[in-house]
Amino acid sequence: MTRWIADRLGPDVPLHFTAFHPDYKMMDAEPTPPATLTRACTIARGNGLHHVYTGNVHDVDGGTAYCPGCHEALVRRDWYEVLACDLDAHGCCPRCGTPIAGRFDTFTRGFGRRGIPVRLAA
Repeated sequence: MTRWIADRLGPDVPLHFTAFHPDYKMMDAEPTPPATLTRACTIARGNGLHHVYTGNVHDVDGGTAYCPGCHEALVRRDWYEVLACDLDAHGCCPRCGTPIAGRFDTFTRGFGRRGIPVRLAA
């Protein structure tokens, strides 16, 4: 799947591996082991995807997005919370200047630190 995404959609497509937790009417299934999410991220990055991270678990390492140019940590997440966003005013890596795909205009309005609202054209 990750080779297909990289080949057909491009390496800058964000990919979020989310853990399953038993809840409501699916209490008979086991939760996703954190090691499964880590392995999925390793495979995706190995297949050329730049923005791969884990979610729905406490995993700062897996939730961190790295610069595809210099590999420095740029966006740190834990669970679904953004802890830090280290980009310059133009959405580039402050260390090497590589432009980072995404929308980074603010992390303090809209839905707060958890996200930025997306407006779809009618």
